Amino acid sequence: MRLTFAIIALSLGLASCAEFGDDRLGQARQLVDRAVNTVERFRTDPDLARFTGYMRGARGIVVLPSVVKAGFIGAAEVGNGVLLARGADGTWSDPAFYTLGAASVGLQIGIQDTEMVFILKNDRAVSSIIEHQGKLGADLGLSVGLVGAGMEASTTTNLGVDIVAISNSIIGAYGGASFEGAVLARRKDLNTAYYGAGATPQAIVIERTLKNPGADPLRAALADL
Repeated sequence: MRLTFAIIALSLGLASCAEFGDDRLGQARQLVDRAVNTVERFRTDPDLARFTGYMRGARGIVVLPSVVKAGFIGAAEVGNGVLLARGADGTWSDPAFYTLGAASVGLQIGIQDTEMVFILKNDRAVSSIIEHQGKLGADLGLSVGLVGAGMEASTTTNLGVDIVAISNSIIGAYGGASFEGAVLARRKDLNTAYYGAGATPQAIVIERTLKNPGADPLRAALADL
């Protein structure tokens, strides 16, 4: 657990200063806009064709428009994103803001900027992320299947997993073996900036008591899947 908390602290520290300094509302708005672009790209890129299939019946999604990994021997990986859930009526919630962080050890070198989506296949995956902060897989008790751009893995490979993670490299290269645990942590500052004081992922995603019309294009993009 100490490693988990260390990763959370690292993620929040790097993510909070990586893009817009103290302009939290501007960061939140741009992150939502970039999430729309990521969803559209995953939906239309032939190399990412499996995305649409995995989205059928999905209960939620985490969209991370930019996850930067860099290092030499050891490495850090961090990126901001949004979590949305699909209701029983098929409509999508407004987005709650999260950050992804991971620490790696092992022989590795390079820098890479990757856009990622985590497709949450069941309500348990959605609830676990909202109620807890911990490493994907181990701490949250969720199974994760990985799919990369252009990979020909059969859909049966990820049958029964709670989360399907799909990545698309934007720029750069990264090589080497590593051992890493990725942590999703709530961005209270961005949620507050976007919705107002007291905004929580539970209120935004599950109870749906908080709304922001700026998120309508993102909800519409997901509604088409």
